[in-house]
Formats: sequence, C-alpha cells, structure tokens
Amino acid sequence: MTTASAETVVRPARARTAAATATVRRGQGFQHGGWFVAPFLLLFALFVIWPLLRGLWLSFTDANISGDAAHFVGLDNYREALDDPLMWEALGHSAWFTLLVVPCITVLALLLAMLAHHIERGKWLWRLCFFLPFLLPSTVAANLWQWLFNPGTGMVNHVLGLETAWLTDKSYAMLAVVVCTLWWTVGFSFLLYLAALQGIPAHLYEAAKLDGAGAWHRMLHITLPMLRSITGLVVALQILASLQVFDQAVVMQDFGPGPEESTRTFVQYTLEQGFTSYRVGYASAISIIFFVLIAAVALARMWLLRNREEGGR
Repeated sequence: MTTASAETVVRPARARTAAATATVRRGQGFQHGGWFVAPFLLLFALFVIWPLLRGLWLSFTDANISGDAAHFVGLDNYREALDDPLMWEALGHSAWFTLLVVPCITVLALLLAMLAHHIERGKWLWRLCFFLPFLLPSTVAANLWQWLFNPGTGMVNHVLGLETAWLTDKSYAMLAVVVCTLWWTVGFSFLLYLAALQGIPAHLYEAAKLDGAGAWHRMLHITLPMLRSITGLVVALQILASLQVFDQAVVMQDFGPGPEESTRTFVQYTLEQGFTSYRVGYASAISIIFFVLIAAVALARMWLLRNREEGGR
C-alpha cells in the first residue's frame, strides 16, 4: 500500500474518532451541567409550572376555598368573566395606571441617569439617592406616601398650599398611587439607563465635538439612538410590572378598592374573588385570562423588536 492510499484510509478514521470523542465530551458536559441546572428546574416546576397547570384546571371547575368537592363546569367561568363588568373595570384601572406610569418613569429615569452620569461632584451620592427608594419594601413606600398625602397632616398639601383629599377623592386617588410608584420604582430603570450610558464609546462624542455638534445635537444623534435597545427593555419591563400593580394601590387605600372602587386593579379583583367571595374556580379563570393578556403583550414586544432589528439591517 502506498503512502497516499494509507493517508486516504487514515484521515477518515481520524475524523470519525475526533467526532466520536467530541460527542462523548458534549454528553459528559451536559450530564455534569445538568446537575447544576436541576435544582433550578425543580423549583421552577414546583412553584411556576405546577401552580399554572393547577390554576388552569381549577378554572374549569366551581372550586371554592371552603374545601367542598369541585365539579367540572367547562367554560362557564370564562363566559361569566367575559360578561363581568367589574372585571373589565378593574382591567381598565390597571391599563390606565400603566398608561400613566410607563411614559413618566421612562423619561424620568433617563433624565436622572443623564444627570448622574454627567455630574462631577458627589456622583456616588446622587446615584445612591436615586436608587435607594427602590430597595424599600412596597408596604414601606406605600405607607410613607399615604402619610405624605394625608389631607390634614401630609406634607404634599402643606407644600402646595392645597386641601386636596388625595386618597379619598376619586379624581386624585389613582394619581396618588402613580406618584408613589414613580418615586419607589424609578431607581431600577435609572440603573439600566446609567449602565447603558456608561457603555457608549467616548470617541463618538469627541468626534461629534470636532465636527461642531452641540450638546443638544449630540444627545439627539448619539445618546438617544445608542439607548434605543435599553429603552425598549425599560418600556417592556414597566408595562409588565404596571399591569400587575397591587401592593401600593391596596396599602395606600387601607386594603380597600379606593373611593368608588377607582383604584381597584385586576390583581386585587382576582384576590377578592378568590379569598373574599371564596370562588377559587372563577378567580383562576380570570387569572388565566390575565396571563394570556400579559403573554400577548410580551410576544407583541418581541415581534416589534425583531421587526425593528430586521428593518435596521
């Protein structure tokens, strides 16, 4: 056998051996890595997948919290939910809250991040002050603003020179919840924007200065375009979080629905049906409806982002 023919036989054999070795190594790596992932998957299945499947099943029954035997009722709970004016009213309150919070918190977080990024003296103190409220528990933030909005002794009326009943007037109750939410949660979006600002290459600004671009033009043509992706993330996260508003709205109204039920949100209405009216099956049905709405919003955001990225190529 010649040298050339021997090489012809040996090379495929080496390639097969290398491929088999790589396959074995990948399998071993997956087995070893699986042990690290297994605890998370177990907890995820226990506290997310199982409750979701259990809730889906309960939504087709007349289960109640008293422990009586549940009976299968098909789509009756869903039909009742779609015809329930109180459910749609609560959903409208959550949507209105979202429309108020998301634009305000996005703009405010961006402005605070730009201020903290460009300020020179006491930079760490400004960053701490902007982010610190986000570390507070929701009940602490809600109780603090409940005191600030007190019509008799609250600081808000004292500073503004008003006598407005912020928490007991239907016209202002939701606005008070929005203000509390902005102060409490803006720190998270502020941190995202600050990290994004620090990631913008400095040479872009230097080149723009050499071309005679002013601060306003640098912001419009460099800063904002470079922050487009993080802005999409902030908006998406805030929409999902705002639609699920519950803590601050309930605590500020002393666990009630607010004046003329003006601050009753979708999550609060769901809990009322499950733990006040004891209708676990019906509460599960409207929870599934809400889950579908949230998933639709998330998927719509992903679709828009993908189309925008494909359009920019």
